[in-house]
Amino acid sequence: MHSDISHVQDLIRDYPDFPKQGILFKDINPVFRDGKSLDILGNHFYDQFQKVKVDYVAGIEARGFIISTLLGLKFNKGVIMIRKAGKLPGTTIKQSYGIEYGTAVMELQSDSLRTGDRILIADDLLATGGTALAAASLVEDLGGKVAGFAFIIELSSLDGGKLLRERGYRVHSMVVY
Repeated sequence: MHSDISHVQDLIRDYPDFPKQGILFKDINPVFRDGKSLDILGNHFYDQFQKVKVDYVAGIEARGFIISTLLGLKFNKGVIMIRKAGKLPGTTIKQSYGIEYGTAVMELQSDSLRTGDRILIADDLLATGGTALAAASLVEDLGGKVAGFAFIIELSSLDGGKLLRERGYRVHSMVVY
């Protein structure tokens, strides 16, 4: 298993000072272009969550959609999209969350899940945890339960994983920096 994680980690590229000075951007696009990595991702997260009851896999826009689709296929479950405000038709619920310079809003279609459904939430990167907490709030506002969080990368110095774990969520990050 370790060699599989190393394969994925070796494909993650660093871009210093992107998108602005002082930021070290972790680019996972090469991971998504590599068929072997996609297989590794699906198998890795399935191994981590196979004993957890999952009714749906939710992906956070946009790269989370790729991961949630891989996991939906592995678990034979449907996929729910948590999107930026204004992107979903019909009745939605909204949740604002903090971003670097202000706030943003995510939304979820009100009929995406039923009370008691267990949702595995997937995204590419866990930093401060604000986006993940907003996604969890949307699921919980509709009566769902968060079955866990699956991230490719966790930036441990920003404490998002600590925040989520302290709130009782099951969190698994494939690569931790």
